[in-house]
Amino acid sequence: MKIRTTLLGGVLACFSAGLVHAQASAPQVKTAQGEAVGKWIHDGKEKAFLGLPYAAPPVGNLRWKAPEPPSAWSGTRDATKFGHRCQQWHIWDDYIFTDAGPSEDCLYLNVYTPAAAKQGSKLPVMVWIHGGGFLAGAASEPRYTNPALVAKGVIVVTLNYRLNVFGFLASEDLAREQGGHAGNYGFMDQVAALRWVKANIAAFGGDANNVTIFGESAGSFAVSALTVAPSARGLFHKVIGESGAFFGSTIPMTAANERAKRDQAFVAALGANNLEELRALPAGKILEATQKQSGIGFSAVVDGAFLPESLPDAYAAGRQTHVPSIIGWNRDERAGTLSKDMTAEKWKAYAKEHYGAKADEFLAAFPASTDEQAIRSADDFTTNGFIAMGAWRWAEAQSKTGQSPVYRFRFDRPAPAEPLHPTGKYAFHSTELEYVFGTLDVRQGATWQSADRKLSDEVVIYWTNFARTGDPNGNGLPTWPRYDKEKKLIHLDDPITVTLDTTHAEFEFLASEPSQTR
Repeated sequence: MKIRTTLLGGVLACFSAGLVHAQASAPQVKTAQGEAVGKWIHDGKEKAFLGLPYAAPPVGNLRWKAPEPPSAWSGTRDATKFGHRCQQWHIWDDYIFTDAGPSEDCLYLNVYTPAAAKQGSKLPVMVWIHGGGFLAGAASEPRYTNPALVAKGVIVVTLNYRLNVFGFLASEDLAREQGGHAGNYGFMDQVAALRWVKANIAAFGGDANNVTIFGESAGSFAVSALTVAPSARGLFHKVIGESGAFFGSTIPMTAANERAKRDQAFVAALGANNLEELRALPAGKILEATQKQSGIGFSAVVDGAFLPESLPDAYAAGRQTHVPSIIGWNRDERAGTLSKDMTAEKWKAYAKEHYGAKADEFLAAFPASTDEQAIRSADDFTTNGFIAMGAWRWAEAQSKTGQSPVYRFRFDRPAPAEPLHPTGKYAFHSTELEYVFGTLDVRQGATWQSADRKLSDEVVIYWTNFARTGDPNGNGLPTWPRYDKEKKLIHLDDPITVTLDTTHAEFEFLASEPSQTR
């Protein structure tokens, strides 16, 4: 008995040691470029592979060129830390990064998978494109990391892409060098990342034939652009756009010939006489010059190659990629400005001052029967003019000529008060992000209610259901009807509700007065 006990104890000790070793052993994967070792997250329930290069560093002679394929590496790559974010300066206080800092060498992505994911699992893949006005942002923001979406059986990929002047300069010299086409390098980076996903995601357990691209703000604008980019065809199969599309004037998509002369003047002001001298300039000097510009100085261009035509033209002709879509925005994208101290009397005066003979038509769309209604109308007006108008036009255009389902949402849940948004009464621009990723606790200073956590879980399920099948419905959630069939949208709040589109008159009026939507 003593011998048996001793033997059993030894076996158990070895077994225990084996378990400890197995748990401590870091996850590995073999990509087309080489082997990489990641790390366990969420108490070993998920794996993260960070800082994987999806393209060659766009530096030196590769600055302002289409991304080149990444080089292979020898040995095992450490994939436990984020790669550098792309060149930018501090713009928004809620942008917090966990990488090593900005650099031109920034074309990296991150892959989050369930612990059991392996070659052959064929899990749905969700590729996230961050926002930031094409000026700032990175995949290392805490609200995008360790996403709860993965626990629902999907793989999430987050990526960096070139921003601002480095991503979208479209000068005459660049056009001459590149066969008459320049700009849109940030979008080309996104396509390169999608190509990398297609080539490599099976090794992580993903299905390269079931990829959803989703993004917020500038990321949503990018998603809309990719639906008309020939080079992106076949690389994604569903889209989710949160707050933005190239169907309005918030972030313009300029004709390349209009931008070329202006961008050439920008280059001349830097003191560069040719592309060789321009590419030799320090990144800091170039970035400093862009800081002096107001607004978004460098964004998409209709270059005739990557983007052959504008989105409205492409969609009107049905030349977009026909894939299932979720499109929406937040209730208070821009609120509390025009509506401050608003009354019904002031709103009616505003209507008369700005719309003259059309004041009654304006008030029919944005009514002011009471002071409270006037405040709501003012917030709706600024929200629509800021970003909702473009997203609405996108949903309408896809509903008319698209050949796949369209689901529309509005995120209505007001964010809890915190230092950067102390009122606690608005579903402001970007409010939905922590709900979508299930990362509520990263928002500093916010006190969440159980209803917030419940809504976050519901949104995560909707998004992952959609990624899996192209239909967000299921799992006992309130039914989300197709907008292209029933003109109904879902309101993400506590509780979730569904209504007919009651804002159609607002957008129709604004569409007839385009100068007032800027």
